[in-house]
Amino acid sequence: MWSKALTYQLQPGRYAEYKKAHDEIWPELAAAMTEQEVNMIIHHFDDRLYLYMTAPSEAHFERSHTGEVADKWLEYMATMMVTDVEGKTILDEMDTSFVFGSYKDELET
Repeated sequence: MWSKALTYQLQPGRYAEYKKAHDEIWPELAAAMTEQEVNMIIHHFDDRLYLYMTAPSEAHFERSHTGEVADKWLEYMATMMVTDVEGKTILDEMDTSFVFGSYKDELET
């Protein structure tokens, strides 16, 4: 199983809009992620978001986030995030520090 953890920052006061967008995730994007067996969980603290995702492989994840719908979603999300000078969300990859339980076996495959 492939996994990745990222952290990124919301613009101040944008959490309610961000949460609503994810509560109402676009059906086409949800279908692409389901088809590619992508799992995600996003945690929120202050204006910081922590994303953990898994998929059978990185290629599965990439296939779920390619195309016009995915591009539009990422553009929309960037309107709520802290971005670089090109308007792209600044994502910081997080290193794995500890693995326990079923994740230990699953992540080693």
